[in-house]
Parts: sequence; structure tokens; C-alpha cells
Amino acid sequence: MTFNEDGGGESVGHSAKRRRLLKLAASAGVSATVAGLPFGRSAFGVEPITLRWWSTQAAPDQLKAYKAQIAGFMAAHPGIKVVFEATSDEGYPAQLAAAFAANQAPDIITHLPSYAAQTYFADGLVEPVDDVAVAVGLDKYYPNANDVFKTADGKLCATGLANTAADVMWIRRDLMQKAGVDKVPETWDELRSACKKMQGGRIYGAPLPYGLNSMTSLIMLGFIHRAGGQVFTPDLQVAIDSQATLDALDFYKSMREFCPPGATGYSWGESLTAFVSGSTATGIYGGRVLDNIATQNPGIADSVTCATYPTISKSVPAWTYNDFPCVFIPKKAKNISSSKLFAEYLFDPAGYISELLGAPAHLLPVLKTIASDPRYNSNAIIKKYPKEVELMSAAAASGHNLGYESPAHKPNRRANEIVASNVLAEMVQRVLLNNEPPKPVVGATAKKLESLMKA
Repeated sequence: MTFNEDGGGESVGHSAKRRRLLKLAASAGVSATVAGLPFGRSAFGVEPITLRWWSTQAAPDQLKAYKAQIAGFMAAHPGIKVVFEATSDEGYPAQLAAAFAANQAPDIITHLPSYAAQTYFADGLVEPVDDVAVAVGLDKYYPNANDVFKTADGKLCATGLANTAADVMWIRRDLMQKAGVDKVPETWDELRSACKKMQGGRIYGAPLPYGLNSMTSLIMLGFIHRAGGQVFTPDLQVAIDSQATLDALDFYKSMREFCPPGATGYSWGESLTAFVSGSTATGIYGGRVLDNIATQNPGIADSVTCATYPTISKSVPAWTYNDFPCVFIPKKAKNISSSKLFAEYLFDPAGYISELLGAPAHLLPVLKTIASDPRYNSNAIIKKYPKEVELMSAAAASGHNLGYESPAHKPNRRANEIVASNVLAEMVQRVLLNNEPPKPVVGATAKKLESLMKA
């Protein structure tokens, strides 16, 4: 498939957007370059095109899959070299801000959330990828899979690479049975009761995060929705100052006694490890739990299951966080057509399946043709946990995030900056750890959100 070259796009120049990027990078102390993890060496001498590929997903099995994808692409396109560079969920906002500000943006970026792509597109930093989605085959995607990437002008700022059900509840059935918990909790009251019964000895009830980081912010976002609230209205007016937010904070605080002492600093990795290691009876994470248990703690593999995370009452519907991991291309990429060619290649079935199975059940396919492919379904994790994979797939398909709180919401192009600011995590810490009165803290948080939306 051949793509049209547009020469790299427009300059962001001396705008407020550039100043905002520089400020974000400086605040994190990040330089304008990021150390890469190059794969292999090319057999040819003169290499006119080198593509830098950034991703937040870099577990060992995923790196193996990336190596194979890069090797296959370079063999098919001997004039193009691809170099992989890892970033992280916590680090990418500042690292990309520095890269954009210094005109050192990578050529292709994968696995960032949909709202990051929307933010960068709104700031004039991202190239539309409608032609990539067409090249992959629009009929291969699940219905509406790319809706979250549609911009105000109807273009695609990115295309979905995978789905995640990032905050489903994991629970140990063996501990349930031992403690006399007769069913998987569906409400917050039931969850608290179950955690109280299962906690004991060296096992805590839950690994909720209380650190100043993105996980705490996004878990709080989910709790607000599970209390029947929202952070913004569909037309993006601040709506966090509500009884639902107060109820969510009250629940979050009530769970602290069931979490390990170190939870005050927990983020994604610590929370995952707490459940996988057997230190907690429940967990809150995506499907990576299953693969990590298989390799790190197989003794509990037959006892784990998952469900959508409980809500304040059965009358409030489930809400699942899906960051909609995607692929997008910076407008300043050195060679747009080559970047798009590689983006399309990432969906080649053999390589795409290997990439998904680098984190089986965590990264769920966005292509229906892959979900039914025997090469995907024959994976040991997928075969062992069909009920759990089906639940996560359904939850992720109807999932949302701060940039897409509901189907009625406009895309929130400031979601990336809001998450990076830790304003929601700060609210959690002030109320839950510092014991400040919740009502004024929520009001102050609302004002901070209003300022961020106007920035």
C-alpha cells in the first residue's frame, strides 16, 4: 500500500502550545532526548530512512514480538530501518513534550491512550491516519472501534491498536471460599465486606493506589463514574463538584484499611505485583494479571477470576477504563509515508498476533478477524481463561476514559494534560491521606480543572 507524502506538516512555531510543552518537560526535569533501545543492526550501508518507534509497552515478551515485526518490515523494505525506544505510562507526557518542543519527535508512537492522541492532534502535532485505517481494512475492525479517535473535523488522529479493560476487579476464589464469601462482590458494600473477611495474616484485601500518579487519578475517575457521577459534562463543563465525587472519595477512603501500608506510593506496577504475588485477595488491573500469575505465581492460577469493578449500588451501571491503546504519527515525522507504511504493517496478522500475545488477555484485538484467528485463540492463557477474556473484551469494547467519559461526551482534548497534572490524585491524597475536609478540596479541584481546560 502506498501513502501520499505531505512533507511533514505545519510548524507549531512560537505558539502557546510550544510553551506549554516546554513547561511540562521542564517540570519533570526531562531533557529533549530519550535513550533508545535499538534492535539489531542493518546489513546494508547507506540507510536513507530511519524510523524511531516509541511505545509505553515494553515487557520482555512484547519486546520479542517487536523485534520480529521490525525484522519482517525491514526485510520487506530494505531502504528503511526501524529503531525501538521505550517510554512509560508515567513518563511519556514529559518525554514527548520535550521531544515535540525540540523538534525531535519520534516517527511513530504506539500504545498511548486515545486522549493523548486527541490532545496532540488538537495542538497541531499529529498527522491524520485515515489512510492507515483504510489500508488495514475498515471492515476488519470491530464496529465503532475508531470512534474514539475521531476529531472535531471528522479525521482520525490515531487508529486503535488494542483494547484494554484496565480496571476490572480480580479476586481469589480460594480465599473467598475459605472466608465464607459466597459470591463475587457487585457493590461497594459487598466489596468492603468481602475484603474484611478475606484479609488476615499476610494477606490484605485490595491493592488500591494512593500515590501521586496517573493510576490514582484514573482509579478515582472510575470511582466517580461508579458512584453515578462524571468529571465533565458532555459539553465539557467541569462537573466534579458533586455528591457522587464525595461518595467516591468516601468509598476510596474506607478501603484504605484493607490495603498494604505501602499503597500510599502505589502505581500500576506495585498494584499489579501485590495481587500477582498473593499479597492481596483482590486486584484492580487489566489482563496482564493472568500472564504474570502463570510465570510468577502459578500456584494461584486456578483460583483467579475477574469481574467488572463494583459500583455504589446495583442501580448504577458498570464503568470500565479503556485507554484505547493506539498508533499515531507525529506531524514532524521525518518521512510520513514510511511511518504510515510501518503503522499498517503492525496489523499484519502474524506480527500483530505475536504483539498481542506478548501480553495475552491484556492487549485485546481491535480487529474481529484476529479475535477469531486460531493462532490467537490457541494461546495457553486465552484457552485457560475464556470466560475472563470474554468479560474483559466486552467491558473494554464499551469502555471509556477521561477523554471519552461517555458516548455523549465531546472528545476532551485537555485530558492528557489533566492526567499528567495529577490533579485528581492530589485530591485523593489531600482527603484520604491528609484528612482534609472533602467538600472544600473537591471545590478547589474543580477550579484547577477549569484552569487546565482554559490553558
